[in-house]
Amino acid sequence: MILKKWFACSAGLTLLCAAAAPALAHPHVWVEMRSDIVFDGQGRIAAMNLMWTFDDGYAQVALDGLDANGDGLYDPTELEPLSRENIESLKDYDFFTVMRFNGEKQAFAPVTEYGQIYSNGKLQLHLQVPLKTPLDPAKGEFMAKVYDPEFFIAFDYAKDDPVAVLGAMPKSCAMEVKPVPTDAEIEQTRAMLATKGRDWKPETEEDFGALFAQPVIIKCQA
Repeated sequence: MILKKWFACSAGLTLLCAAAAPALAHPHVWVEMRSDIVFDGQGRIAAMNLMWTFDDGYAQVALDGLDANGDGLYDPTELEPLSRENIESLKDYDFFTVMRFNGEKQAFAPVTEYGQIYSNGKLQLHLQVPLKTPLDPAKGEFMAKVYDPEFFIAFDYAKDDPVAVLGAMPKSCAMEVKPVPTDAEIEQTRAMLATKGRDWKPETEEDFGALFAQPVIIKCQA
């Protein structure tokens, strides 16, 4: 079983979720994630590293039949077809990742660095999502969110060290991981969505799922 099959189900929930709002959807796959914001040698934001650890239920299904030599282990060669298929599937969903600069959604370059490991009973996918055009953080606000708009997959940051900076971030810049919305904030968002029509969209041109996602912000002082 590959993520592509799960994603096909996710896509089928689009109309339901758009009509009822994400708060009424229920996840079927759970992911604990960590991320890196990657800076290049010129101090520009160049990419985002994603590390996703899947829940045991999904891992058991995904690994079924992949232990080719029957030794009870899953080496990189055995996991490579699964990794390749997952990356191909994720491409259709922009890797469930949105990066914005001054509110404008940024385009990605092709993902070429990725892999999957199975260790200590956990299946983890790691990949690097590069920006098509690196960003100078001194010129505006950078924001990144990782989420499934239909909430078929629940993405939650790890409690400890959820996001790190790699590379030469300018000293005038700081990264902040915004907290998960509180129950009160979620209820407020639900109440707001209930007053909107089917065709309503957030003013930020984000989808409904973005209203519930946990953002990573990088700002620089002049």
